[in-house]
Amino acid sequence: VAKSDIPVLIMGESGTGKEILAMYTHKMSLRSERMFLKVNCAAMPADLLESELFGYEQGAFTGAIKAKPGKFEICTGGTIFLDEIGEMPAILQAKLLQVLQDGTFSRLGSRAPMKVDVRVIAATNINMKAAIAQKSFREDLYYRLNGFSLVIPPLRDRRDEIPILAQHFVRKGAAKYGSTPLTLSHNLL
Repeated sequence: VAKSDIPVLIMGESGTGKEILAMYTHKMSLRSERMFLKVNCAAMPADLLESELFGYEQGAFTGAIKAKPGKFEICTGGTIFLDEIGEMPAILQAKLLQVLQDGTFSRLGSRAPMKVDVRVIAATNINMKAAIAQKSFREDLYYRLNGFSLVIPPLRDRRDEIPILAQHFVRKGAAKYGSTPLTLSHNLL
């Protein structure tokens, strides 16, 4: 899936490694030499998120003293990672749908559409089917984002990976602090 340009939706609980999988997908893609940009959709209010994603024109709102490109514009040719997509406000979902459908959007305060070429990888820890049923997430956007979906099970369901991860973090910590890596007993793992 990395070599294609279809949107990818990564689902899993918090802490399962969705961002790492998104970065790896980008790294293995044909866009790997271009920008990978992460946007946390849950970290900003709707107005700020819209201006961050799509940019704005001078005078679009109080304080917009000069035009500013958005993340989609900055990231053209690369990959944008929309983390916590399930938290995206409904008002922005339609605008994102348009970008996924035809690669166009308008900056805030502009009527002129812009064309971009950006691969979208999105991630969420919410139950998307339930969010659609509750009308908090657009069904048509879900199907556009879900060109290919990946579900990452929690670590408690992948216990065989714990020794590998433990060794990785021991080596990483030793390298950071310039010490010899500890050897972990199999009894501990």
